[in-house]
Amino acid sequence: MSGEEKTTNETSAPKPAPKGGRDAIVDALLRLAARRDFGEITISDIAREAGVGLADFRDLFPSKGAVLGAFSRRIDRQVLSSATGEVDTHSARDRLHAVLTRRLEALEPHRDAIFAISEWASREPLSAAAFNREMVNSMRFMLEAADLDSEGAVGALKLQGLAIAWKRVIDAWRKDRPGENFHALAALDDALDNGEKIVDRVEDLARTTEPLRRLANRLFEGFNKGRGRARHDFDDEHPHAGM
Repeated sequence: MSGEEKTTNETSAPKPAPKGGRDAIVDALLRLAARRDFGEITISDIAREAGVGLADFRDLFPSKGAVLGAFSRRIDRQVLSSATGEVDTHSARDRLHAVLTRRLEALEPHRDAIFAISEWASREPLSAAAFNREMVNSMRFMLEAADLDSEGAVGALKLQGLAIAWKRVIDAWRKDRPGENFHALAALDDALDNGEKIVDRVEDLARTTEPLRRLANRLFEGFNKGRGRARHDFDDEHPHAGM
């Protein structure tokens, strides 16, 4: 290969996305969301605001929704990194309240963007469903940070209930002035009180029905084994039946 050909190939090779590009794009989306209708913001708008090209944007994120997901994970990390050992001495409700209060504090610098994004999601059913999935994932880690179980059917109920409750907290937060969380924390208290009662009833029901579920599982397993033996006997007697 000649020196000229080598130089041409090297200069035509795509450059990697700039370091810190992900954070720049997330920050750009938040700035735009605080100023404009979120539904009108395009990928090109975000790229220009972030000072990156579309090629770099594409390397870093597949969509505008993915940028939102990155922001949600950034907040998750901020909350989880600030977890303290003091909550271990509190009740389950108090531990979760402390974790979610830290989440609200982490969102404070972005409150205008949060309100705009929440309003947009309420008008877009498909986007709202995707937003809900992301919030459920975040709430999974909030429960873990509070040392609360999020597995199984009861755990799934906790996660979805907490995601819905958090939406109500954000709606109540609109009534607060910047730097104040009075209405938001009151909504959080109500949500945790109601959620605690519902989870207690569901857990009581789960404990009551556990023997019946175990019996049903044993009967089902026995039924499947019986079907397997019957099929094996039929195959022995009719070796060509399946051909």
